[in-house]
Amino acid sequence: MRSGWRRSFSEITMDITLKSTLPGHQNPIFCVEKGYYRHTFFTAGNDKGVVEWDIEQNAFKRILCAVSSSVYALRLITGTPILAIALREGKLLFVHVEEQKLVASIQLSTKAIFALAYMSWKNELLAVGEEGTLYVIDLATYKSIYEKRISPTTIRAIAIDEGLGRIALGDKDGKVYVLDSTDFHVITDSKLHSMPATSLAFIHNKLLSGGRDAQLVISDPNQLTTNFSFVPHLFTVYGIYPHPEAPIFATVSRDKSLKFWSTADFALLKNMSREKMQDGHHLSVNAGAWSENGQYFFSVGDDKLVKVWEFHL
Repeated sequence: MRSGWRRSFSEITMDITLKSTLPGHQNPIFCVEKGYYRHTFFTAGNDKGVVEWDIEQNAFKRILCAVSSSVYALRLITGTPILAIALREGKLLFVHVEEQKLVASIQLSTKAIFALAYMSWKNELLAVGEEGTLYVIDLATYKSIYEKRISPTTIRAIAIDEGLGRIALGDKDGKVYVLDSTDFHVITDSKLHSMPATSLAFIHNKLLSGGRDAQLVISDPNQLTTNFSFVPHLFTVYGIYPHPEAPIFATVSRDKSLKFWSTADFALLKNMSREKMQDGHHLSVNAGAWSENGQYFFSVGDDKLVKVWEFHL
């Protein structure tokens, strides 16, 4: 951790610059994930492959693997070279990044898988999607060991808080569910959004949920009582991404912008929209991800472009 990031945020001067804009995808990009190697990251979407990029070279590195349908989520399994890939056809692929080899393929459903999360303390991967079902995959065997129907409709968002031992899910009806990670029973649920819930994150023992109603709702995850809410974007909030070390988080939206906020008071710190800077995304920003050390933020969208933002803290 950089020594400057140990100070309170009020003492930190934050500057963000656009390091690179990377073309190459032929169709909209739906997901992005940090790389196994420090200087790489992955993107995928409505193309026929998962792409690996090189930050140092500001360039395409390779097609990691081919896919048979659109990719809606990527998840690098912490501490391993295994990348989990969720497909529109309900399939999960597990690819060994170093060996560039498919190690497992699981057909969970015939419907799309929209979101993935990793529980390190149980070595289990969670998957949710169009059927409203939670799937639990044992990563020692790459077998689906448990499934439970949580919602009568599509679940598009998932978040995990290891400290609380909680799992949050958000569905198409705007309802948010909080589950116990031990046995996956629903502790509480509440309709927090008037339209679909599209993003979730735990920050400082609070649950943040974003929706198609353009609201960001901050709740107590034990009761799902809303402390307050505000409108961070003009349209759908597609992602909420806490910085791995510093007291900030990012949001991305269909309104073509990505924004950075203080976790202390939810004050807006930076607005990286096309109206603010010429090189911003010019269509919906669909997803984002931080590099391992938080030096870079990666954003992808419907404009088929990958952008690498560099932080100076």
